[in-house]
Amino acid sequence: MTPILPSPTAPPPLLMDPFARAISYLRVSVTDRCDFRCTYCMAEHMTFLPKAELLTLEELDRLCSAFVRMGVQKLRVTGGEPLVRRGIMTFFRAMSRHLETGALKELTLTTNGSQLARHADELAACGVRRVNVSLDTLDAERFAKVTRWGRLPQVLDGLRAARAAGLRVKINTVALRGFNEDELFRLVDWCGAEGHDLTFIEVMPMGEMGEDTRLDQYWPLTELRARLAERFSLIELSERTGGPARYVRLAETGQKIGFITPLTHNFCESCNRVRLTCTGELFMCLGQEDRADLRAPLRRTAEDGPLEQAIREAIARKPKGHDFDYSRKTVAGQMSRHMSHTGG
Repeated sequence: MTPILPSPTAPPPLLMDPFARAISYLRVSVTDRCDFRCTYCMAEHMTFLPKAELLTLEELDRLCSAFVRMGVQKLRVTGGEPLVRRGIMTFFRAMSRHLETGALKELTLTTNGSQLARHADELAACGVRRVNVSLDTLDAERFAKVTRWGRLPQVLDGLRAARAAGLRVKINTVALRGFNEDELFRLVDWCGAEGHDLTFIEVMPMGEMGEDTRLDQYWPLTELRARLAERFSLIELSERTGGPARYVRLAETGQKIGFITPLTHNFCESCNRVRLTCTGELFMCLGQEDRADLRAPLRRTAEDGPLEQAIREAIARKPKGHDFDYSRKTVAGQMSRHMSHTGG
């Protein structure tokens, strides 16, 4: 019998983790720098990494191309603020070749919107079809306060440019008690009028920066959702995007609203993604600290074999899910200490 040979056009073998999940989604940070200093994200006077530690744009191309060859079909470019990196459109143009071949199905961007007015047309030309824009308030004074260095009109100009370029926009809003609670319906109405989807993100009340501030600002999305339900009929949606959001549709307007609640919902069972930092570290789980150094094999040789082997070995260590019990206990402990300090 003549053996059946594999077709030369057969897709590459999928990256499979130990739990038979195909890894098809890569989030890649292209810089640690940002032109904002959001109070829940960065210190006002940050010390950034030496440029020699960052992957070059050519190295990012080579590394991301390796993932695409190995089955990654969705690539999300993040930062810092990705659009502040010098020459970043070179990287988008390089990745667009994978869209043209069909190997890459989606190239997306998460941004603060400050540079969208300059880059929206070229992003669209490179095959980007949608962007996530972080926006926590529609009040210019509050916006300047929470971002420290940002200006709301600049972001709104960017959003208009994105829509004019044909980019679909999803607004990501961090829910902050005492800050944007009173803008809940304003944000929903504005997104509806502008044609933007909207996702609310629960701030993680843990970390090294401003612990007391984070605890004061912690607004559980269960409360936010209950407030939404006072005005709208919420229809549960079963769709998943490979990320942590759960979605509802507002019956009265048809809008889709997402909720990301990292402490209360385990979204790991269908996790298909990994995260690559701008220094070449691969995090197999966004909620755990295990990581793999891909910069070393990348720089050691021009041959891609060792790099692909390092990627496979890393994916073989991907855990089943977050350590949620640890996260909850950490937060509970911080809240308990905070209440004792404030007399709550």
